[in-house]
Amino acid sequence: MSLLGDAISHAVLPGLALAFLATGSLSGGGMVVGAMMLGMLTAFLTQSIHKVANVPEDASMGVVFTSLFAIGVILITRVASQADLDPGCVLYGLIEFVSLDTVKLFNLEVPRAALTLGPTLLITVLFVTVLWKELKIVSFDPALAAAMGFRVAVVHYLLMAMVAGVTVASFEAVGSILVIAMLIVPAAAGHLLSDRLIGMMAWASGIAVLSSILGYYGAEALNTSIAGMMAVAAGGLFTLAVFFAPRHGVIAQMLRRLSLALRITREDILGEMFRAAESGAMRPSQAVNWTRTLAHWQLRRSGMLVRQGGTDQLTPTGDEAGRELVRAHRLWETYLQTELELPADHVHDAAHRVEHFTGPELRERLADELAHPERDPHGKPIPGKTL
Repeated sequence: MSLLGDAISHAVLPGLALAFLATGSLSGGGMVVGAMMLGMLTAFLTQSIHKVANVPEDASMGVVFTSLFAIGVILITRVASQADLDPGCVLYGLIEFVSLDTVKLFNLEVPRAALTLGPTLLITVLFVTVLWKELKIVSFDPALAAAMGFRVAVVHYLLMAMVAGVTVASFEAVGSILVIAMLIVPAAAGHLLSDRLIGMMAWASGIAVLSSILGYYGAEALNTSIAGMMAVAAGGLFTLAVFFAPRHGVIAQMLRRLSLALRITREDILGEMFRAAESGAMRPSQAVNWTRTLAHWQLRRSGMLVRQGGTDQLTPTGDEAGRELVRAHRLWETYLQTELELPADHVHDAAHRVEHFTGPELRERLADELAHPERDPHGKPIPGKTL
């Protein structure tokens, strides 16, 4: 659905041309109304083709906005060619001149764009506030919304109309590039930074405001397009969110995977050393790579291993942890053979994978389910419960 902003930015072109033909002016409410009507028509036709022709929504959107954009180009070329419709203004807007284009309002000089964008902001906030519950359920689970009696189509078209209205209202001041960037990028960054909708919206709003500030001063420093630099700033903030988001960021995911790998390695070491002590071999665990080296260091620091005679030895705490891990492993082997009827030579790898995610409660449930067996499928003793 984020493509809708891009679609509307192209599809409103015939609305601008028709508004110019009707009014003979490039300013005033006529251009906004014409563009808004085409924006809403884009949303309506997209949904209609999607439902009637049974094609994917993104495909129907592509058909609609390319067709309307082509019609707009023909109208401007054939009919409204005498009008000064500057493509640069449509793409980049004229943010730097917004404060100069003023009108009188209650004896005050205010930017003309504020007369459009101010009410748009108030209507948007009011719309989201009043229909917050309906928007949430219709957007994320339309089937449940329909089952609960909500008029899904009405809420959906109201949302599309609001997107179209905000998009069109912003065009003249900021241009289509910034409209699309602000419609998509802050929300995408907010999605990375929060798992709750209200948090996503708060993050998106903050990132949008910060992108505007950074983009303005960046454009001033580099003497370039303000709208373009704001879009670049938004992209930069999104990149930071991609890498540094606390839960979904690349670095956070890498750290979680590393933490999991180290935990599994620590438990494998304890299990290996317990089995070695159980068999009387007393083979020292070898730190053959950096992961095992770090895992050995963590185990020593946590008091589960102690360095003696140049090798690591289990402490009572480490011995207990190793016992519980081996107990879980052999219970799972027994369960897989008993309940799933797997051959004895097929149960080890599966049990090794799940043993690391078996807590005390699940271990006891397995033991109860299996009537507290004494040996696993390989004939090895299953350690008893630690008192």
